Amino acid sequence: MLRLALTHRSYAFEHDGLPTNERLEFLGDAVLGVLVTDYLYKTFTDEAENELAKKRASIVSTFALAYVARGIDLGSHIFLGEGEIRTHGGNKDSILADTFEALIGATYLHAGFDAAWTIVKQHVIPLLDNEHIMGAGKDWKTQVQIAVDKNGLGPIEYRIEGTGPDHDRTFSATLVVGGKSYATAQAKTKKDAERLAAWHSLSDIEKP
Repeated sequence: MLRLALTHRSYAFEHDGLPTNERLEFLGDAVLGVLVTDYLYKTFTDEAENELAKKRASIVSTFALAYVARGIDLGSHIFLGEGEIRTHGGNKDSILADTFEALIGATYLHAGFDAAWTIVKQHVIPLLDNEHIMGAGKDWKTQVQIAVDKNGLGPIEYRIEGTGPDHDRTFSATLVVGGKSYATAQAKTKKDAERLAAWHSLSDIEKP
């Protein structure tokens, strides 16, 4: 079950059509949603539905789950095809988040809701106290611009590279300020790659 949860479709395609983790991902997404919704409903008893929905959306987003997956080094354990390996698929937000959901699905099938809740409680619920995750909808590029102007660091540039076939492109963005390179991030769109690069760079840029 664990191996199945870690098997990306690119690996399966290159190995005679092995089963992929996509069905487990589908299940895990639903299990995660139920567990998080139940926790939020019972914990934030005075908050309106729209506020609960915002909290849930923040901590079950691709951005948030990829953050969790990186924290447990999940990317190094995913079975990927050669093409994904060459394009650093183990560090792509979408692959990391999908695989984490597949693990939740596998845990639920193997040991039930309580075991799945243990994972969610340990790795996902704490994101409610993570200002970067809860503020993922913020315009991090604007925050970078403000910090750069404040510290007089020079012109801002996002250097973009695209890899992969036209139907499945991955973009890498590196933030360069005043000729100095800061963080590099990958995403399925240029906009998201730039936003993530800005987020990962912000703390360094804000330093006086």
